[in-house]
Amino acid sequence: MNQAEPKWKEECGVYGVYSHTEDVAHMTYLGLYALQHRGQESAGIAITDGAWMDVSRGMGLVNEVFRHQVPHMDNQYIAVGHVRYSTTGSSLLANTQPLLVNYACGKIALAHNGNLTNAAEIRHRLEQEGTIFQTSIDSEVFVNLIARSRAETIEKKIIESLKQIKGAYCLTLMTEQKLIGVRDPQGFRPLCIGRTDEGSWVLSSETCGLDVVGAEFVRDVEPGEMVVIDDEGLKSYPFATDEKRAACIFEYIYFARPDSVIDGQSVHAARFEMGRMLARESKYTGDIVISVPDSGTTAATGYAYESGIPFVEGLIKNRYIGRTFIQPTQKKRDTAVKLKPNAIRLAVAGKDVIMVDDSIVRGTTSGKIVRMLRNAGAKSVKMCISSPPIGYPCFYGIDTSVRKELIAATKTVEEIRQFIGADALHFLSIEGLKKCVPDVDADSMCYACFNKAYPIKDGEHPAGDSKYVFEQKKQH
Repeated sequence: MNQAEPKWKEECGVYGVYSHTEDVAHMTYLGLYALQHRGQESAGIAITDGAWMDVSRGMGLVNEVFRHQVPHMDNQYIAVGHVRYSTTGSSLLANTQPLLVNYACGKIALAHNGNLTNAAEIRHRLEQEGTIFQTSIDSEVFVNLIARSRAETIEKKIIESLKQIKGAYCLTLMTEQKLIGVRDPQGFRPLCIGRTDEGSWVLSSETCGLDVVGAEFVRDVEPGEMVVIDDEGLKSYPFATDEKRAACIFEYIYFARPDSVIDGQSVHAARFEMGRMLARESKYTGDIVISVPDSGTTAATGYAYESGIPFVEGLIKNRYIGRTFIQPTQKKRDTAVKLKPNAIRLAVAGKDVIMVDDSIVRGTTSGKIVRMLRNAGAKSVKMCISSPPIGYPCFYGIDTSVRKELIAATKTVEEIRQFIGADALHFLSIEGLKKCVPDVDADSMCYACFNKAYPIKDGEHPAGDSKYVFEQKKQH
């Protein structure tokens, strides 16, 4: 356990705008800014005026990529955007999105959130048939399948392509005339629809991306649904309605912004309930409740509310270095971990501390924080985690480690407690977690990282370390 990544890594956020009255590129810029927490490696925006199509992409945060100018085109009326954390392919400029391609029927720009479990098989087949790939990301499979389709319309081309794909995907695509959103049959990743007072249509990975541009939430894109927006309005094309839903529970535990609502469930309300449930299950007592900021804060306030123990800011976070898990290289992640957080000695000295966090992946960072609190004078540190132990890797859009690097795969809860040096340790139970999302069907969510109950059968999961499967050299 010599690596220091404190969290799992969600792939990206996608965004799209269709409007004849508003600045679609600027709206997309704001939307990506709101979705920045979903990926900090790269960002991009593609725009069209109905004839021409252009894309601007770069490495870094949204405000870094578009530091000098947001993309502009006279009479632009469709835009799609993307913020990325890589789960397939290296963190390279060539792998940034949206992808823009020219093919026999016109142009397509595509942004993808998720991970395709059969991408290697499809790519190998296409390469054998002469297809040339320009990137090492699984998303490029989509555009090649669409370009090769002989179906009459773009809608039929996309659906024909989707029926060959397995895994997790939320897509925003645009042609010269249409904005298109797609959500995979299981609904692993979120995608929603909004509309502004000006009549503009907006697609966003989360509702926080609607709020920032003043768009009202219309509805979520349903699992197995494609929506097409053009001058005639929005049309729905269900393409796979008989699959069992398996939305990612970690959207509620950690990935999504607390102010978002996903599939009808408030993320903030879910996390608050997780904290309350932790208090009921653990029954820990102490002088203060603190959180590992920021992702553990809402659950910590729920713990304090349920237990009556005061919530105190015991750890301070450097808010200017981004989310540690998003850093593209291990060396940068290790450095970022050292920069945050820091204990507030006056708040924790002489206190029995209950510390709440959302997850433990490898345990190294949790151990550092426990030692930090002891060095600041804490009498004891009891740790509560608002998720069950993570014992299995994810194949559906989260860049997880191989199983041997997940601490819960090789250690019991007691052994994890000893490893991190806490006086007590409690993980939220799966049954307790399900009760914390009352506004969705808890049994229609994916808990595979906790119980190995993968929604897609094992034979369709990539083997081993598949992040660099499309690259010549093995990365470490």
